[in-house]
Amino acid sequence: MDGTKRSDIKVGIEVAIVLKKDQRSGTLTEGTVAKILTSSPTHHHGIKVMLTTGEVGRVKKIL
Repeated sequence: MDGTKRSDIKVGIEVAIVLKKDQRSGTLTEGTVAKILTSSPTHHHGIKVMLTTGEVGRVKKIL
């Protein structure tokens, strides 16, 4: 499942995100969602979230 729909993402689930600094390479960072930052119901690049580690990025994959 990709991370373009806000309704698919809940606080506490495991996701793979792409950090701003990794957008060119596409390197994914895995973690647990602490906060959902995108307010719109969908976003074509992925919903922006904050992980429990404090890292912020767009969801590319729901694990």
